[in-house]
Amino acid sequence: MGHDSSPTDDLRLFQTGGHACGYWPERDARDLVLDPRDPRLPHIYPQALDWGFRRSGDIVYRPHCAHCRACVAVRIPVAEFVPDRSQRRCLARNAEVEARIVPARRTPEHFALYQRYLEARHRDGGMDGHGAAEFDQFLVGAWSDTRFLELRAPATADAPGALLAVAVTDRIPTGLSAVYTFYEPELRARGLGTLAVLRQLEWARREGLRHLYLGYWIDGHAKMDYKRRFHPLEAFDGRRWRPFPRPL
Repeated sequence: MGHDSSPTDDLRLFQTGGHACGYWPERDARDLVLDPRDPRLPHIYPQALDWGFRRSGDIVYRPHCAHCRACVAVRIPVAEFVPDRSQRRCLARNAEVEARIVPARRTPEHFALYQRYLEARHRDGGMDGHGAAEFDQFLVGAWSDTRFLELRAPATADAPGALLAVAVTDRIPTGLSAVYTFYEPELRARGLGTLAVLRQLEWARREGLRHLYLGYWIDGHAKMDYKRRFHPLEAFDGRRWRPFPRPL
């Protein structure tokens, strides 16, 4: 008797050439990339997330650097998550903020917020020159089941409230993957990045999903450090998911 074939049989992986690291520009980086022409990508993607991969546009990749293992894939087990004191304050501070799940389509409102965010957060970093084509290429996948989680100020009788943040989120049968979040840079005190993760967790819990994938945590990188504040947290060590130590 023959064996049933696996969805990942004959899966092709490519290794990129060296390029400047997106997190430590002075370092040389390489990635493993799943064959972007493979028609099975929508079906392989959930397994790839479990292997520590990540989506950027239509590319599913994992860092594969010769002398660095700084990028650690992390995820939150949704049913076990309990917000800490700081996260509870964030929820209280933003109690009036409304969350809406909408199709992953660029609108002038989304794009204007994205440009303001990049100008404030990534000036001279290469992304601040992103136009509409780059927005679509980076955030709106051709094959992924993607939604935009909008965070808005309270609506009025005449119009929806002002757009405060957008969390680009992929849905797979067992979980959500937080692809990218951009928010109003003048409202940093609100903690909108943290709020986006908390609202994604609420979404996942409502739908009975098991995990929220947060991408890569990088020890010592200020922009990635917030991820270790969500507990319990699991980290992928290259073979299996293990509990992530609580911060001191």
